[in-house]
Amino acid sequence: MSDSSLQLQPVAIIRTPYKEKFSVPRQPDLVQDGVGIVELLPPYNQAQAVRGLEQFSHIWLIFRFDKIPAGKWQPTVRPPRLGGNQHIGVFASRSTHRPNPLGLSKAELRRIECRNGRVLLHLGAVDLVDGTPIFDIKPYIAYADSEPAAKCGFAQSKPQALLQVEFTAQALDRAQKLEKKYPHFIRFIRQIIQQDPRPAYLQGKPSERMHGIALYEFNIRWRIKKSAVNIAEVLAVEPWV
Repeated sequence: MSDSSLQLQPVAIIRTPYKEKFSVPRQPDLVQDGVGIVELLPPYNQAQAVRGLEQFSHIWLIFRFDKIPAGKWQPTVRPPRLGGNQHIGVFASRSTHRPNPLGLSKAELRRIECRNGRVLLHLGAVDLVDGTPIFDIKPYIAYADSEPAAKCGFAQSKPQALLQVEFTAQALDRAQKLEKKYPHFIRFIRQIIQQDPRPAYLQGKPSERMHGIALYEFNIRWRIKKSAVNIAEVLAVEPWV
């Protein structure tokens, strides 16, 4: 079989609060409440397939960027961390627009659930859209996978929060009521927006544009305050359709 004829089938899908890619954090550890659950698909949904995985605290997920149109790769990209103004090679980035739409993400493995023919991996913070297909799962091995002194180019350190986040009284009241079902919902919203998910060319500039992020079954509407380009105001928490 030639390399060009290789075909991959998902072994699992992941369930997350992120219903579309605009709301997804750019790395998994930036939003602590954005947790996920990996569900193994038949015929891989067997307890034997994950035997021993409970001994590991973290796993690697190899997944497909299935929300990106096929064939839309470019040799250079403009990373948000560089302000969206500087071009670097696609292979020097984690851009979603790649020759092969494959991604790699590390996640905390909190527990494994095997019940009624289902195998579920309960994870910590993730950076994947709900329903993303998973092609492989591998244990994270610290002595081999961790390089504390590694050089990381333009992403040497964790990004700082770009926006302060405020809530209108109406939005805050609605979010507080939802925390009975979704613990830390207000913190979850705040941590996503404070990273400023907008395109880099909009960051740091005045704007009257309304934005929305889809979390769980809700649309969080927000915009930059007219009085300050570094303050975002959450206006409403509405049903997402």
